Amino acid sequence: MKNPLTASLIDYFGFDSFRQGQEQTVTQLLSGQSSLSIFPTGSGKSLCYQLTALHLPHLTLVVSPLLALMKDQLTFLASKNIAAASIDSTLKGNQVQQVMTDIRNGKTKILMVSVERFKNERFRQFIQSVAVSMLVVDEAHCISEWGHNFRPDYLKLPNYRHELKIPLVLLLTATATKQVKLDMAAKFSIAEENIVQTGFYRSNLDLSVVPVTSENKNKSLLSAVEQQQGAGIIYVTLQKSAEHVAHFLVTNGINAKPYHAGFDSDKRQNIQENFMHGKVQIIVATIAFGMGIDKADIRFVIHYDLPKSIENYSQEIGRAGRDGGPSKCITLANLDGLNTVENFVYGDTPELSGIEVVLNNIATESYAAVYAHQGEKRWEIQGLQLVNASNIRQLPLKTLLVQLELYGVIEPLHAYFADFKIKLLKPKEEILAGFNQDRQAFITTIFSHISFKKVWGSLSFDSLLASGEIDRNRVVSALEYLHEQQLIVLETKGMTEVFKVNNTELSKPLLASNLHQYFIDKEKKEIKRIAALIAFFELDSCLTANLSEYFDDHSFEKLVQDTEGKVCGHCSVCRGEVAKLNYSFEPQWPSDQQLLMVLTPFIEQLSIKIRSPISVDTCCRFLSGMSLPIFARNKVRQMTGFALCEQLPYADIRQKVKLLINQA
Repeated sequence: MKNPLTASLIDYFGFDSFRQGQEQTVTQLLSGQSSLSIFPTGSGKSLCYQLTALHLPHLTLVVSPLLALMKDQLTFLASKNIAAASIDSTLKGNQVQQVMTDIRNGKTKILMVSVERFKNERFRQFIQSVAVSMLVVDEAHCISEWGHNFRPDYLKLPNYRHELKIPLVLLLTATATKQVKLDMAAKFSIAEENIVQTGFYRSNLDLSVVPVTSENKNKSLLSAVEQQQGAGIIYVTLQKSAEHVAHFLVTNGINAKPYHAGFDSDKRQNIQENFMHGKVQIIVATIAFGMGIDKADIRFVIHYDLPKSIENYSQEIGRAGRDGGPSKCITLANLDGLNTVENFVYGDTPELSGIEVVLNNIATESYAAVYAHQGEKRWEIQGLQLVNASNIRQLPLKTLLVQLELYGVIEPLHAYFADFKIKLLKPKEEILAGFNQDRQAFITTIFSHISFKKVWGSLSFDSLLASGEIDRNRVVSALEYLHEQQLIVLETKGMTEVFKVNNTELSKPLLASNLHQYFIDKEKKEIKRIAALIAFFELDSCLTANLSEYFDDHSFEKLVQDTEGKVCGHCSVCRGEVAKLNYSFEPQWPSDQQLLMVLTPFIEQLSIKIRSPISVDTCCRFLSGMSLPIFARNKVRQMTGFALCEQLPYADIRQKVKLLINQA
């Protein structure tokens, strides 16, 4: 008798056998054991949840970090006649309504969403009303603060799982050090024996580190490309670099296209499809390109600029040679781009004054909850309005809010839409006629608090809920039902997050400095991660062996070892080509007089605009050419001296500015 899993594998996916780790993962899940699976990029992680979902009674909910990744997965599932859908920002009201209807009717087996979707009041109302068999977290390393791509909203996923009473969890990732692996598992109470990790080593990837100067980089790139056949990806750090490098290749007769997040979604989709179908040979891309790209015959990956980390490097080279064919992974390396990579880190470290602005906002803007226990304080934040006030970028501000949760200062209660717009598709009398007397009365009460102007009306929740006798959740559910039944059109905006405030913790004297120290420590950790990347490229021992060891994969040791040590035979070090990275030129410091000539008017003009003193770090970020909310709002990029020191290390700029300001 045929194994039901193997039968499904053949019938739905057309595969005769499982890849390493897949069957173990699926079997564990169907035995009721939550699992963490760590497979190299392109090794079939997604099939683990796709096949499992077919054998589970209810919905499988997949959290994915990128819209493009979701769309690729949905296209694949549709080609296999597996009913799957997403709820995302690209869907219109009637499309969302159809997705919800299909899920309620049991037609859809897999639903894909971003983690941010859980903040959506309407989505939570819906997902709480349906049975969910399994939660899948793709790119699960995002939940670990020790990981290379930490996303603070991922920390809330264990709570969401608990609230939704989801019995089963599957975490998926391609890159995890031992520390990250155990951290992920602990957050979802996954037993260590249910961690499935396959071998990291891939014998078909040839790794090369080629030291080059900036002056010769394009020449080296062209030479490397002309020696390759088939499709390839060239990774760069900046969007403008993607366009410049692609243009250079095109002028030299190479079929290349740039790709980055600055392009609109239609343009990105068109470029990606042309690459997938062989109409474009080479994509020159930022890291916006690659996740979910299921092209098996990519013959080379070239890093024109330094990757962000060893983890990023591993993911990006992992997109080559998924068909098992020989593929080249070349890094054109020098230290010129080091400052750019480091400045992304320094720019995400909030200043102490910015943290104090956030804490002061919580203290002054929190209010006594009308229906809560006596003395309970609540704080609301709509969108990211604190970004400008605190001069903290969006991602670090999210991180700060999560840290405040972990400190016990705030506790997330719920999120809601501030604005509900309603358009009637049928007369009120006809809508009411379809309900019994009690529900007619309830809907009539809701309608009585809608102020119509011609076609659209605005619902006043304040007046509707003032009596304390009506529950907001019931109101939202009723409006959603009317919308699903095509009796009204419902539009919502003004996402507002509500937190409970613990005044005792908020008033602790060292809170701001402790939070600031957390970010300083995080900054040091990320700078060390970059240093580890440079050290990796300059290794004098086998690159493949060291890469496997970094990710706690010992399979390579069992495969290849000789008396002189671990060697793979297909990396530049094993060929005797040990790299030493240098700067292409020694960056020159402006004179102290030049620095003061640009800093003095910058400080004077900006302090007037923001009505606040300008800190040393703000001056350093100005000289480094960083992007900050305060800079964008006040057109700082147009000021003389912006990015004057962008070729110099940030730590050195900070030391110099401190010295100049103290002398002034």
